[in-house]
Amino acid sequence: MTTENIKFTNRDGIVLSGRIDLPVNRAPHTYAIFAHCFTCSKNFPAVKNISKGLTSRGFAVLRFDFTGLGNSEGDFSNTNFSANINDLEDAAAMLQEKYTAPELLVGHSLGGAAVLLAARKIASVKAVVTIGAPSHPSHVTHLLEGGLETIEEKGSAEINIGGRTFTIRSQFLNDLNSLPGNEVSNDLRLPLLILHSPQDRIVEIDNARELYQAAHHPKSFVSLDGADHLLSRKEDSLYAGDLIGSWAQRYIPHEAHQPREFPHQVMASLDTADAFTTEMIVGHTRMIADEPEAYGGAALGPTPYELLGAALASCTAMTLNMYLGRKEWKAVRIEVFVSHTGKHVVDCEHCDDPKARIDHFERTVKVKGTLDGQQMERLLQIADKCPVHKTLSAKNQINTTIENA
Repeated sequence: MTTENIKFTNRDGIVLSGRIDLPVNRAPHTYAIFAHCFTCSKNFPAVKNISKGLTSRGFAVLRFDFTGLGNSEGDFSNTNFSANINDLEDAAAMLQEKYTAPELLVGHSLGGAAVLLAARKIASVKAVVTIGAPSHPSHVTHLLEGGLETIEEKGSAEINIGGRTFTIRSQFLNDLNSLPGNEVSNDLRLPLLILHSPQDRIVEIDNARELYQAAHHPKSFVSLDGADHLLSRKEDSLYAGDLIGSWAQRYIPHEAHQPREFPHQVMASLDTADAFTTEMIVGHTRMIADEPEAYGGAALGPTPYELLGAALASCTAMTLNMYLGRKEWKAVRIEVFVSHTGKHVVDCEHCDDPKARIDHFERTVKVKGTLDGQQMERLLQIADKCPVHKTLSAKNQINTTIENA
């Protein structure tokens, strides 16, 4: 995932700070906007993980800080919920002017309520996703219970939310309470995905039920069982991102095989902060390579050597199937098993040298069919003729250039 920092000015002249996450080839098929939770920011870990689920499927994602939060300018105490909706509209206008108009809105918690209302005002939006969203913005006032009386008496109060202190003014509460009493999903005429955890203690699961009942089809609900409201566990936010990316493709169609923006067959992109988790475009397929957790990876994809073994296994199966078809031999399935190890060179001059090792691939082929011993022996010979086998067995040359990106 490639990330670009961006700043843009909202309708009130306040400079907002954002980041645009791009797919590996930097050629997104469309744009999405992520609205973070109440008092969170664009850099919240769950936001980044969910964005990865979208960029891995070719989306670009704008995640930005609302006015007065994170790195955005302005005073949070002078904002209200309506200002968040305005910020979303201004973000969409900026994307339309400088990039491409957004087609997907994703909102977490109060940000979910904001995208449901903003979607009605952004003509380019084709689908909406909420995560742990309240069915009405005023439901979040229970977070402020410790200071409600003070706000009513003095007009403002210092309230601790999630370990951080915020100044909440009466205008914020008045704005929440002035919104229509029906659920924010009411009259939404766009595909809607609702994600919510039954264990959510901040925004109870009944909110998801109310949103779902008020919404029109097509609508979907997925339970984030075991997750907390903030999706604090990495596996929960990665799961949510993967779900959203898969669901959104159904309602935001795009050309599956876009021309590559680079001259090679494979591209790998690794953010240095991600240790080993590497996003790749292999031909026209997006995938991830990684290392096991024991080696410092996140185990989100096959290792480089497993990918190399996959190339040998798949090429072997394809080569054998082509030969079976040409010979019209009867078989219904080919299975190829490959593993890789580094073994000591058997016939070497310096076998006592620990570096005297050779890469060893163990390959087992199973063929289900009515083949005799002679035919099986011939298939064994053909397996060694698969192009990847020949490449791995030959002396190879790799030419590498390096440049500043």
